[in-house]
Amino acid sequence: MPEETRQYAEVILPLPLYGTFTYSIPRNLTDKIGIGYRIIVPFGRKKYYTAVVVSLTPVAPRGFEVKDIVSVLDDGPILRYPQLKLWQWISEYYLCATGDVYKAAVPAGLKIESETFIELNPDYEETVTERLTEREAIIAQTLDHNGRMPLGDIEKRTGLQNAETLTAKMIEKGIVIVSEKLVERYRSKKETCLRLAVDRNDDTAMHAAFDAVKGAPKQEKLLIALIDSLNKRSRNGECDDVPRAALLEATGLSSAIAAALASKGIIEIFTREINRFRYLGTDIGQLPVLSEAQNKALDEIHNGFLEKDIILLHGVTSSGKTELYIHLIDYVLKKGEQTLFLVPEIALTTQLTRRLQKVFGNKVIIYHSKFSDNERVDLWKRILHDSRPCVILGARSSLFLPFSKLGLVIVDEEHESSYKQFDPAPRYNARDCAIVLASMHGAKTLLGSATPSIETYYKALNGRYGLVTLSQRFEGVQLPAIKIIDTVDERRRQRTASGPMTAEMGRLSREALSRGEQIILFHNRRGYAPVVTCRQCAYVPKCQNCDVSLTYHKRAGEMVCHYCGATYKLPSICPSCKEPAIEVHGYGTERIEDIADSAFPNVKIARMDLDTTRNKDSYENIIDDFSKGKSQVLVGTQMVTKGLDFDKVSMVGVLNADTLINFPDFRASERAFNMLEQVAGRAGRRNTRGLVVIQTSQPAHPILSFVQSHNYKGYYEHELNERRRYNYPPYTRVINVYLKHRDLDRLIEAAARYGDKLREMFGNRVFGPDEPHVARIQSLYIRKIMLKIEISASMRKVKDLLRSVYEEFMTDPSLRSLQVYYDVDPM
Repeated sequence: MPEETRQYAEVILPLPLYGTFTYSIPRNLTDKIGIGYRIIVPFGRKKYYTAVVVSLTPVAPRGFEVKDIVSVLDDGPILRYPQLKLWQWISEYYLCATGDVYKAAVPAGLKIESETFIELNPDYEETVTERLTEREAIIAQTLDHNGRMPLGDIEKRTGLQNAETLTAKMIEKGIVIVSEKLVERYRSKKETCLRLAVDRNDDTAMHAAFDAVKGAPKQEKLLIALIDSLNKRSRNGECDDVPRAALLEATGLSSAIAAALASKGIIEIFTREINRFRYLGTDIGQLPVLSEAQNKALDEIHNGFLEKDIILLHGVTSSGKTELYIHLIDYVLKKGEQTLFLVPEIALTTQLTRRLQKVFGNKVIIYHSKFSDNERVDLWKRILHDSRPCVILGARSSLFLPFSKLGLVIVDEEHESSYKQFDPAPRYNARDCAIVLASMHGAKTLLGSATPSIETYYKALNGRYGLVTLSQRFEGVQLPAIKIIDTVDERRRQRTASGPMTAEMGRLSREALSRGEQIILFHNRRGYAPVVTCRQCAYVPKCQNCDVSLTYHKRAGEMVCHYCGATYKLPSICPSCKEPAIEVHGYGTERIEDIADSAFPNVKIARMDLDTTRNKDSYENIIDDFSKGKSQVLVGTQMVTKGLDFDKVSMVGVLNADTLINFPDFRASERAFNMLEQVAGRAGRRNTRGLVVIQTSQPAHPILSFVQSHNYKGYYEHELNERRRYNYPPYTRVINVYLKHRDLDRLIEAAARYGDKLREMFGNRVFGPDEPHVARIQSLYIRKIMLKIEISASMRKVKDLLRSVYEEFMTDPSLRSLQVYYDVDPM
C-alpha cells in the first residue's frame, strides 16, 4: 500500500502511561476498525495488550517506527459517546494517565493481554561448579512437573516467598526461559439448544418426521414436546429454539434421545452464547404513595430541573427520599430514557434492589465489583447493545457503563467517602464524575443526603445547585433521642460494664431486646483486638511491610495487617523476652460480637464488616436475617450506617465516638458528624421514637452537641467558619502529592527537593513535606506534600506544572525508583 494512503490509529493502552500511541492499520483491517473498537497491539519487547481506538488519521507519525495492529476483537465499538470524553476529563482533573482510567473503567474480561510464562530451559545443564540451590531446585521440579506456568502461579505452587525474585535470578543463569501468551479472561456462557430441521408449517415434512419416529416412543415424545415449546415461544415473540437442558428436564428424557432425532435429520443441536444476566422479579408498576411533604418536594425537584441541572435533596433520615427517587425514575423511564442510581456501598443494593423491582421489575439492572469478571462483561454488553429504558443500580464503577439514553443520575448518600477511589489510580470521586457524566449526556443529577458534604451544601446555598428540603420523617415519626454517656465518669463511678459497653448502654440494650425490638451496635474497627502486646517487655508485633501494629482476628487465629493484608501467627511466646506473656487489648467488631453474645443470652447476634461480607451473597444473607428478625443484634462497622432500613430497630449504640472525632485530618469532624447522624438514623424508623446511645470520653465536644440536637445547619456554619479560617475546601481545592521510596534517606531528600521545586511554582500554596499518619506501607516509605489551589485555577495548567516537575526529577538516575502520585479532593 502506498505510504500516503496508509491509515493509522491512535490508541489508549490499559497502562499508567500518559498520552496515546500510534499504530499502523494493516490493509486487511482498514474497513474493520473504528473509534471505540478493541484491538490487540504489541507493546514493549514481547507484550501484547487490548487497546481502545480513540482516533483515526492518514498522517504518518515521524521520528519512530510504527508497529502494526495485530487484530480487531469486535465487529463494533465497545464504547458509546461520550465515554472517551469522560475518561479524558477524569485524567485531566484527577491528574492521572488516561490508561489508568481505561484500566479502571472496562471490566478485566474485556482486556485481553499477554501473560508472562516461565518454563525450564531444555538446553540448561547443571554442572559441578554451578549447582541448583535448594529453592531453585524446588522451582525447577515444579516446572518439570507442571510444564509452562504463569509467573504469578509459581509462588502459589511452591509456597516459596519472593519466588518472583528467585525466578528472575534463574532467568539470568539460563535455568528457565520466559515466553508470552495472550490470555483472554472472559469466558462466554454457552447453552446447547434444539430447533427443528424442517419447517413445522410444512405438513408433508412434518408427517415424514413423525413417520421416522414411529416405533420410538421416547423420540416421538421429545419431538412433540419440542414442537409445543416452539409454538409457545413463537406466540411470546421469542427465538425459534429451545434450551436442551430445560426440554430434557421437562420430559424426563436423556440427551441420547435428542442425538437420535438429530441423526435422523429431524432436529438440529447447536450451541449459542447467552448472557449471564437474569432478570429478577416481574413488572408490577405500583408507585409508592407519597405524603403531602413528599409531593411538595417532588414538585420542587421537577420545577428545579427546569432551571438547574443539579439539585440537592436534603432530607433527614427516614424522610422518604427513596420514594421520591422511585417517582423520578418512573418519570424518566416513561420518557424512554435510562437512570443511573449510585449508592456508596454494595450492601445498600440488597434492600434497594427489592424496592425498585417491586415497581420496575426486570428494568432494574445491578452492577458492582462483587460480580465476577464474566458477569460484568455480560452486563456491559447488555447495556451496550440494548438501549431500552432501564435503571442501573450500582456502586461507583457503574458510572463507566456504556449508557445510550441517560436521562437522570441519582447519587444517594452523596456525602459518603466510599464514592472516592483511593488506590490505585484513578483516584476519582464517583459523585463528581457522575455530575460530569450527566452533563455530557444532557441529563439531570439529583444528589440526596441527610448530611450533605460541606462543599455540596455550600454550592446549593450559593445557587450553583438547586436545593430541596425534607425536614420531617415519613408519617411524622420523631427523630431519635440522643443520649451521651461519659465513659470517664462511668469508670470513676466504677460501674460494672460488659467490655466496651458501659452498664447504662447494657441496661438500655436489654430493655429494648426484652420488648421484642432490635438493636445495632456500631464500632468502626474490625477484627478481634487492635493491639497485641507482651505484658513483660511491652513488645508489640508489627507488620514487616508497613509501619502499623497488627490486628488480631480470633476466628482466623492470626494477626492481620489492615494495610497490606499480610498475615502472621499469634505467638505463644514473646519473640523479644521469650516469656509466655502475649496478650490482646482493645475491641474490634469480632470481639464485640462475642461480648454481646455473652451479655444478651438467648439472643441471635449478627456481624457485618469486611470480614463477614467478602462473598457476593453475604450482604444479602446478613440483611435478610436481620430484617426478618432471625437475628436481634447487629454488630457492624460503618457499613451499618449507610441507608439501611430496618423496621424493628429501636436503639443504636455507638461504642466509641472518640475514634471518629480524634483523627488528624481537616475532614475528621465532617466524617464524625455524618457517621454519627447517619447511624442515628437507623433507629426508630417506624411508629415509635428511637434511641441512640453514644459513648465518649469527650461529652462536651461541639460535634456531639450538634448530633444531639440533629442540627445540621448549625454544624455546617460551625464547620464552614473553620474551613474559612484555615483556607480549606470549599474555599480552595486540595491536592495531596504522595512520594514513595524503599530507601527512607533518599525519600526524605527527594521530598524536600520536590517541595522546594513546587514552592518555586506555587509559592505559599505548598505545605510540607510531612510524614503521614502511616509512614510506610508495603515496604515503601511515604511523604506527603499538600497543595491548596484556588477554585478558579485551571486543572490542566496545574497538571502541566506538576508534570514538568515530575519529568525533571525523573532525569536524575538516583530517583528513577521514586513513586509520585496525586490525590485531588482527598476525602
